[in-house]
Amino acid sequence: MIGITERHQIILRKLKEEGKVNILDLSQEMNVSSVTIRKDLKALEEMNLLYRTRGGGSVHTPYTVERSIYEKASINAEEKQKIAKAATTLVKSQHDSLIIGSGTTVFEFSRQLMPNHPITVITPAAKVTIELSNKQKVEVFQLGGLIRPNSSSVAGVFAEKTLEGISCGLVFLGVDGIDLDFGFTITNLSEASLNQKMIDASQTVVILADHTKFNRRGLGRICGFEQVDYLITDDKAPRKEIAALEEKGIKVIIA
Repeated sequence: MIGITERHQIILRKLKEEGKVNILDLSQEMNVSSVTIRKDLKALEEMNLLYRTRGGGSVHTPYTVERSIYEKASINAEEKQKIAKAATTLVKSQHDSLIIGSGTTVFEFSRQLMPNHPITVITPAAKVTIELSNKQKVEVFQLGGLIRPNSSSVAGVFAEKTLEGISCGLVFLGVDGIDLDFGFTITNLSEASLNQKMIDASQTVVILADHTKFNRRGLGRICGFEQVDYLITDDKAPRKEIAALEEKGIKVIIA
């Protein structure tokens, strides 16, 4: 029988090699119960050697914290620019209406959006409205409500009620977390609710997310995998997770 210290060494070695571990795999490999592995993971977490996740453990915390849009703007800026450029190719001539959510990656998308045909853009994000308001062939509909300073975006019942009377072609959303067990998430609950309404109002759902959003969770779930049509990410995104998303029917575009 493998002892406690040896089990811990095996877990930490696999964690170093793969970045995360799975309870079922460890249980089978070491011929012990899943309860025993959970106790091992709890002990290692208490020693600050890993973070427990649903079904296993990780070297990275699975939970995201809310940061201001200004703080996030400089993080992975190059990847966000590539993702945004790839997103513009999805705006075809048959699309005359878009919803653009809040966040730095979708804001970059609004900066690069130069449609060759008239479109209407609906957005809760004040920065997106300002960016698009002087662009030719773009009509902007700003959703109303209280603006949250951290995101420069509105949230709440007024914006949600407006969306109930709208049917749109495409929605472009940023997220704070992509978790294969939990879905797509953001850090703020009120904005999560608005994101759900934006998804309900759209025929095609596009998620823009760089590689740092994988295997993480925000506080509010905005949707499951069955609701998403496209995910656009960068070439550092984990291949295993990309393959899993494609198996779930999502078209993944690597920018």
